[in-house]
This record gives sequence, C-alpha cells and structure tokens, in this order.
Amino acid sequence: MSIRNTPDDIAELDRRFVFHPFTALGDHERAGPAFVITHAQGSRLTDTAGREYIDIMGGLWCVNIGYGRTEIARAMADQSEKLSYCHAFSSMASDTPALLSQRLIALAPPAWGGQMSKVFYGNSGSDANDTQVKLAWYYHHAMGRTGRRKIIARQRGYHGVTVMTASMTGLPGLHAGFPLPLDMVRHTTAPRRIWEGHGLSEAQFAARLIDDLEQLITAEGPDTIAAMILEPVMGAGGVHAPPAGYYEGVQALLRRHDILLIADEVICGFGRLGQMFGCSVFGIQPDMITVAKGLTSAYFPLSACIVSQRVWDGLVAGSDQLGAFGHGYTYSSHPVGAAAALANLDILEGEGLVARAATMGEHLQARLRSAFTGHSLVGDVRGQALIGAVEFVDRIDAAGPVAFDPALKVAPRIVKAALRRGVIGRALATSDAIAFSPPFVVTEAEIDIAVNAFRDAADEVAAELGR
Repeated sequence: MSIRNTPDDIAELDRRFVFHPFTALGDHERAGPAFVITHAQGSRLTDTAGREYIDIMGGLWCVNIGYGRTEIARAMADQSEKLSYCHAFSSMASDTPALLSQRLIALAPPAWGGQMSKVFYGNSGSDANDTQVKLAWYYHHAMGRTGRRKIIARQRGYHGVTVMTASMTGLPGLHAGFPLPLDMVRHTTAPRRIWEGHGLSEAQFAARLIDDLEQLITAEGPDTIAAMILEPVMGAGGVHAPPAGYYEGVQALLRRHDILLIADEVICGFGRLGQMFGCSVFGIQPDMITVAKGLTSAYFPLSACIVSQRVWDGLVAGSDQLGAFGHGYTYSSHPVGAAAALANLDILEGEGLVARAATMGEHLQARLRSAFTGHSLVGDVRGQALIGAVEFVDRIDAAGPVAFDPALKVAPRIVKAALRRGVIGRALATSDAIAFSPPFVVTEAEIDIAVNAFRDAADEVAAELGR
C-alpha cells in the first residue's frame, strides 16, 4: 500500500481503518473525521489544514500540564535509551518505578486508619479500577470474609470500560449492547443537585443520599459488600460535587460495616480541584486510591492503585495463604511510563501548576456563571476549580427540571457549533451538558475565548429551537 499524506488522504485512511471509541460508528463510516490533529502546544491543537483550536477539555480531562512539553519527551527518550522495558513479575525491579512509588506515597492523602503504603501500576484508569476490585476481593478473602463480593458505585459515576468497570459505571450507554452490569454491582443515588436534589437544602440532600446508601447496604446485607467506589467530583457523569456533609456520612457508614472505600481520582488527582488530590479537598480518607490521567498528563499510558497499609497487610496475609499474588500486566511498572510521571510531577510542582489550577479555576467558574446564568436553555452552571459544566434543560417547573427530547441532541449541537468557532469541547453522556476541563497552563484569554464561543454556540442552537 502506498503511503499518502495529504489532509484528505489522512482523513480517508482514518475513516477506512481506525475503529474509534465512544463514536457513532455508522456516522463515522459514512463521513469520516471532521478534522485530523497533527500537533499541539500549550492549550491549543492544530489540524492538517493548519487550523488552530483551543482544547478546553485538556484531551479527555488528562493533559494537565499542557501539550508539547519537551522535558517529558526528553525524559522518555533518555529512559528508552537506558532501559526501555523491565517487567515487575516475581520481584523483578527497576529504578524509575521505585522512585515514582516513593514520591506518590509521600504525596498521597492519608488513608482511613493510617497512611498509604504501596503502589501497583497499570495502563489506564479502567484497568486500575478493575484491579482495585480484585484487591478488595483478595483482602476480604484473606480476612475470612469470602462472602463479600458486591461493589457499590453511584448512578452516573464513571469508572472505566472493562467488563467490571463498565458495570460499576452508572451510565446506561456503557451497558447498552452488552450483558452489563454484572450482577455483583449495585448503584446508589447520584449527587446531582439539579435533579435528585431539587427543592432540598444542602443538609436535606446530604441526608437523603446517605439514607439511600444505608438502605441499599441494609437490603443487600453488609457482609456481602466488599467496597464502594466514588469520584470526589463526578466527571463524565456531569461534573457533580456532593452536598456538604455527604462524604462524612458515607465514610461513617462504610466504616461501621467494614466496607472498603475506593477513591477514583483519575480525573481529580494531581491538581484538577486546586489541591493535589480531590480526597484532600473533601476530607476523604479512603482505603485505596486510583490515579491515571494526570499522573503523566497523558504523555504515556500509566495508571496506579495506591493502597493503604491496612489493605496491604491483608494482601500479604492472602499471598501467604494462597501463594504468589495472581494478578498483573505485561506493562505494570513500565520504566518509561514512570520516567514520564516523574517528569510530569517535576513540572507540576516546580511551576506551581496546582496553585495555578486553583487560580485559573476561579476565572473559569466566574466566566461560566457570567455567560450562562439565565440563558434560555440553561438549567445549571456548576463546577469547582478547573472543572466545570453547563447543563441544558427544556425548562424547570415547580416539580423539577424537564429534560429536552434526546432526539434534539442539544448539547452535541452546541459542541459542534463551538468547534466551528475554533474551540474543542465535550458533550457528556446521557445528559444535555457540556464540560470544561482545560490544561492548567490555560490563560485567562483562552478561557474567555472558549466561554464566549460556547455562549455564541448556545445562542445559535437556541435560535434554531425557537428560543
């Protein structure tokens, strides 16, 4: 096959040969991609036609330090020349994963009853959350609680796309067409202020959510539940932060019943909420922490399960009973990934980018509220630090919000209209909401351009809808 490289040819090659995730496959088969990205710098992407776009989503919530950082490229190249690969099976060790693990344990927030202890590496947030479930099962088995197999997640929570993590994800679109969710997964109420919390005070909403969880635990039987998994702030499910008092109540319930708490920090971790971890923002003391995206700012596929000393002691006891721990990946503890993560953390800390995320986050939240509050299509504007969302609803009645007919595809239409204005955003699954999660290096001017583009796009769609 001859190699072709004109913009139209690359788009055609993509249409013919690339299987895209989370894509309307028939539409892509017929039309192909709208554009093809070739390079990027800071918060901006450039396509094959030379057109520049502001990426207000930081990829998929992941390019925290921005694009084009040569420091990470050099760190990966140097590591590849020195040691391109070393597996971690049977106590095989290499230097960069050890150095990274020490650093992550030092950065991690405290666990329930102690500190974080060990780090297990994977390739993505999906496989890391899958690993966390197996660790929870293994821990309870070692403690003689072999009946604890169920996992509690939350409606609209997002935890990945493996068979297990797609089951934990509380979004129907990840179950459609598959025999999911698995029967050991249960979902409790989502902390969506605009919907489940309509008409309730913060205290009332927190009490309702905690009561729903308690009723679920009681109905299932505490001695059947291994763990609960949650994101400090829900990402793909709509950018939802729970009401005050929620996490305190959840943790009290879980501790009473000896149910492990897994904090999914894949999006929130490494600065997105203006502190290094979302757990620190909300006072969460988990048993296990999942990190991925911001660990390398997406320069290399790397994830990690950080486990507490209490859990680690249980895992060791289990291995003493059962033999070698029977889980791991070919690329666990990849030295190039660890080198990328170390360089990424150097940039985050050396350039004060976590504090910058807090500062830029204040500007983002103010601009979103200024631009969208009171808009004819908007039901809610929300977010925290450098993550935000605008949700569109048909109307809000005394009984609560009324959703648009899904066939209208309001949020996707607004995203497409913003793209025509040079801004890349994202419509969130099973809700008419758009998300904002820019790189920490984004400027106030870029935020202003992006918000204005989305406001103009919303006006365009509103006019099409006769609003």
